[in-house]
Amino acid sequence: MHAYLFACMNNYSPPAGAAHTDFLSAAQLRREELFALLALSRDLRSKTLFANALHGKSVAMIFEKPSLRTRVTFEVAIRQLGGGPVMLGSAESRLGEREPIQDLARNLSCWVDAIVARVFKHDDLENLALFASIPVINGLSDSEHPCQALADLLVLSEAWTTFSNKELVYVGDWNNVSRSLAQVCSLAGLRFRVICPEGYGPSKEESVEWSTRPADVKGADAIYTDVWASMGQEDEIEERAEIFRSYQVNEDLMAKTGKQPLFMHCLPAHRGQEVTDSVIESDHSVVFQQAANRLPVEKAILVTFVENSHESEGEEGRSGVLGRSGHVDYHSLAQRKLWL
Repeated sequence: MHAYLFACMNNYSPPAGAAHTDFLSAAQLRREELFALLALSRDLRSKTLFANALHGKSVAMIFEKPSLRTRVTFEVAIRQLGGGPVMLGSAESRLGEREPIQDLARNLSCWVDAIVARVFKHDDLENLALFASIPVINGLSDSEHPCQALADLLVLSEAWTTFSNKELVYVGDWNNVSRSLAQVCSLAGLRFRVICPEGYGPSKEESVEWSTRPADVKGADAIYTDVWASMGQEDEIEERAEIFRSYQVNEDLMAKTGKQPLFMHCLPAHRGQEVTDSVIESDHSVVFQQAANRLPVEKAILVTFVENSHESEGEEGRSGVLGRSGHVDYHSLAQRKLWL
């Protein structure tokens, strides 16, 4: 009976127009919201703008996976906005192991004002948001990495004067990063293509232009790659190394574009595998700009979804860029379902 009720609650979809302040996927954004977030991100490179946006607020950070960029940038972002990050230990961060997700979500909702979660399973992230009555932000899941994709798009928006007649080509394993890139590129009007080995590309349900031929990078204005084996796929590393060998981003592949494309990577990079040193260290590489942009982008996300209501009135009204009026009380919704 409990499993049945839990499944019903997990499938709950709020009605159209209901207020949401969770940020689980770039797909939930509208075009104008995407560009508003990018504009706010540029402003939030300043350490003083919205310095009190999270004053008096605490943000729990759940990290099931190791992290450098996501952990450091979110912790710094929370502090620069005047809030307090609460990093859960490795034992507490294993969702559903020490205690059920619905209990963890309800407990945290009693004490903190938001949750940043970097998880293995996107379903766990959605369940966390379902039962939490506070905003939940996706720091990475097996399905999506929206914070990274926004940081990447910010790089390109500043490298190019327009997205018209530009194209970003992703080479390698179709994964959470490439999926989020496809979403933001679609919203922004930037052509996005994928080149993957057979069996490692998008599903038929995902409307993404892709091929299996590395030579199809021709015409690309930017080349993006990622590791060939993501966290949790360590037992496939040797097999994947053979399959992906011809998809390495090296000087020869970059030359096949017929242009001088930007090189992008979300990091960490396995140099000598998916990318060579000569490419990642070239003048056309923007990997560290991508990493740098994680901080202002995550500040913009926190200001937008978590910020104190008085700040939206006091600092140019920029914080309410998505026009959200409040958070769906998933805790109450779930409780009501249990009593049905």
